Amino acid sequence: MVRVVVLGAGVAGHTAALHLRRLLGTRHKVTVVSPNSHWNWIPSNIWVGVGEMTKEQVVFPLAPIYAKKKIEFVQARAVAIHPNGTKEDPVGSVDVVSTEAGAQGQEQRIHYDFLINATGPKLKFEATEGLGPHGGHTVSVCTADHAVEASRQLDATIARLKSGQRQVLVVGTGHGTCTCEGAAFEYTFNVEHQLREAGVRDKAQLIYLTNEAQLGDFGVDGMAFKQKGFEQSSRMWTESLFTERGVHSILGAHVSKIEPDTIHYETLDGKTWTQHFDFAMLLPPFGGVGLKAYDHDGSDITDQLFAPSGFMKVDADYTAKPYEEWTAADWPKTYEVPGFPRIFAAGIAFAPPHQISRPRKTPNGTMIAPSPPRTGMPSGMIGKSVAQTIVDRIKRGPGAPAHEASMARIGAACVASSGTGMLKGSAAAMTMFPVVPNYQKYPDSHGRNFNGTRGDIGLYGHWVKLMLHYLFIYKAKALPGWQLIPE
Repeated sequence: MVRVVVLGAGVAGHTAALHLRRLLGTRHKVTVVSPNSHWNWIPSNIWVGVGEMTKEQVVFPLAPIYAKKKIEFVQARAVAIHPNGTKEDPVGSVDVVSTEAGAQGQEQRIHYDFLINATGPKLKFEATEGLGPHGGHTVSVCTADHAVEASRQLDATIARLKSGQRQVLVVGTGHGTCTCEGAAFEYTFNVEHQLREAGVRDKAQLIYLTNEAQLGDFGVDGMAFKQKGFEQSSRMWTESLFTERGVHSILGAHVSKIEPDTIHYETLDGKTWTQHFDFAMLLPPFGGVGLKAYDHDGSDITDQLFAPSGFMKVDADYTAKPYEEWTAADWPKTYEVPGFPRIFAAGIAFAPPHQISRPRKTPNGTMIAPSPPRTGMPSGMIGKSVAQTIVDRIKRGPGAPAHEASMARIGAACVASSGTGMLKGSAAAMTMFPVVPNYQKYPDSHGRNFNGTRGDIGLYGHWVKLMLHYLFIYKAKALPGWQLIPE
């Protein structure tokens, strides 16, 4: 019996675990370790954050799913990896600390033959003073509970607007190195939709504050696509949408401090500014969850497995080089950890070789550079690919070639929708292929294939978003035919 341990039960980890069990059968053991008792379809937190969906519509308990699939579930937080075993036992293992009710704090060591690190991100609200819902002055939609609180505060803001008070609402990124600008973009237009529905749009100033140097960058260096025979850029497309909806933008911004009603930020020209707000949803930067690694003799080898960011190093080219020298080949293909062939990292847990967008610094040396998005579709595809590699090496031996899912060779779709009804609402739907631009292969189309890269706005995209919500929750519940739904 081979033991495969998956750390994390988000999109990457949960996808990997389900495919492992499907492909391996019950002869081998699959264990999932997650500090969370529930699975959360995070893209729909946006709708929870404006009151269009309830928390219960975007989460479900994991234990019944894993019990049905005969996957062992350990509700715990992983704290350390022993890739070469310990003095007492040469088999690789993971130390975990229970988060289960009634067993909090209990420690356990779990042995593995293959390990997938899919722990996702640490939400680094502490990177900016005053950021976040836990002792800060802003809200978040990063978790379902965060989104519930965001909705409550948005309702209170709308109530003040209805009473005749003018309000300033700011949505965006709370640090110069944030990722998930697409989520901030989507939440902005969901808030705008709610203001219109409530009849108070004329009393509200809505501001999009972002670390992107220009609108439409989305942390992927922008996009070019053809529409009705004409070449268009994501910048032009996004700027027109902002103009149409009357949303003001603050670009190339690093938020340095947040007070109860004031955001302090620096822009790319090195100047510092303040912005008053009555409601603010600002995303935090991400980091690794803080896993440590120890050799068999107990010596600390964390720096061999992890980058300074806390994300796990894989088969990427981490050589420091200027933006002009970046290539698609820098990006990992198999997500194996060099020197540790039985360990993989999937989804947000892997360390990217560098940003996708051009990194910038202010004259003061402040880094303002969107981090690469690795959520949603790419996470699912990477999780499945890693699972397939492990299955092949169990069945065919350690020499079986690895499956590949380089972000420079896979595409992704992003549907930023507002409203949830079938007959009202709209969406900005974007697809890109590949996620990481390949300027050598596609020199005349901003590094991407025109056939797989496009952007549209309309009701049909909103229907797609709503359909995807129900499809992916169906898939994550491992209901009949789940494997036929693409990642």
